[in-house]
Amino acid sequence: MSRADIRQHASAATPLPPLSSTIPLEISVPQSNPNLQDLQDDFDLFSWQSFIAVNWPGGSDGNPKPGSTFGANDATVWENWKESRDIFLPGGATPPPWGQDPPPPDVCKGMGNGVLNLTQVGKTPNVLDESGEPFETGPLIDQNGQYVRFAIMTNQDMFNTIVSDGLYSKAGQQKFGKPANFAQPAGSKNTGAIMIKSSWKVMGGKDQASRFHTIQALVYTNPGEHEGVQASCKLQTVGLVGLHIAHKTAGEPQWVWSTFEHVDNVPVKGEPLNQANYSFYNRNCSGTCAVNEPPARPWNPNNPHTTPSQIMREVALTASTKSLNARYQALLQQTYPGTVWANYQLISTQWPTNAKNPTDPTGNPAPSFLANATLETYIQGKVPQASSSCMACHNNATMTNGLTSDFTYLLQRAQ
Repeated sequence: MSRADIRQHASAATPLPPLSSTIPLEISVPQSNPNLQDLQDDFDLFSWQSFIAVNWPGGSDGNPKPGSTFGANDATVWENWKESRDIFLPGGATPPPWGQDPPPPDVCKGMGNGVLNLTQVGKTPNVLDESGEPFETGPLIDQNGQYVRFAIMTNQDMFNTIVSDGLYSKAGQQKFGKPANFAQPAGSKNTGAIMIKSSWKVMGGKDQASRFHTIQALVYTNPGEHEGVQASCKLQTVGLVGLHIAHKTAGEPQWVWSTFEHVDNVPVKGEPLNQANYSFYNRNCSGTCAVNEPPARPWNPNNPHTTPSQIMREVALTASTKSLNARYQALLQQTYPGTVWANYQLISTQWPTNAKNPTDPTGNPAPSFLANATLETYIQGKVPQASSSCMACHNNATMTNGLTSDFTYLLQRAQ
């Protein structure tokens, strides 16, 4: 038995922590002399604990519902946080207080009353208004020809910092006059800043909606996102296919970057096709459809695309991450039989191996590359300066005044 096998066997023998609605504040490192793989395992465990906590049934205040238990397909904690469109308002207006939201776009008014009424029991991401991926690499089209939609949320700690520092407007950023900093005060017992980016597919007639976490959402086509596109809005059932969780903890100033996907998303390049159907891959088109290529223009989310995306995962999950996924999926199925949350998997966790490296502000991230097939579809791989790396990419983020924005591009949305 190899050292890796011994370590994996020992890790599997250690009981998983109880399922909890409490978001972990820091990474637990039980080993006395951990190596790099030990630490990766510790960060991956942190990711799963975070995933459980943020997907706990949530109330309108963005906290877990009192007395609730995990497992049901309810509105989640993070779905009650602030959407980016509710923070960066036209004219740099002050965003409404936590727990209050501005009205939806005009074209959506009057059709989302059922969704808006859910505020009392857990608000969903009312408006999904993005269909493009980072750096305009292209949209992702599911096998039904529907565009994947995205939402970005912030927790209350991050929202409070944006508001108190005036970073929600260009004028406020200019007045602030220094780099953004989302670190919590020394000794704080706050959760710390968290950003969540989610990806959703519109549920079609042939989709098994019972396998997904689903919500009713206002699917809004923003006319400013693609040239020649008209504004539109539909109240639709959408299923969660991808989730980034970025958490600025006290010990990781470069943030901890966790990414999850639905197990039915895509196959892994070079591995057997183990699913009958994938959301973003047609097994009957293997060898003839171009793989991991953006769809041809024009891009118009109002019209189903004639050519669905043919996507494969470029970088396989490690054996250790697969093992942890299997353990959590089994625990969820055992504790909550039939829960949709057992159909999600951790892809990996990126973290700084040397957070205080004076010559590398990214903190020497491990793993070096990390991509979610639904969020960085066309920049997967291991090519330096070209493939996705959460920390290397977000290290370049600035505010509208050119000053650094503490690993978030959100502040560039200020008006």
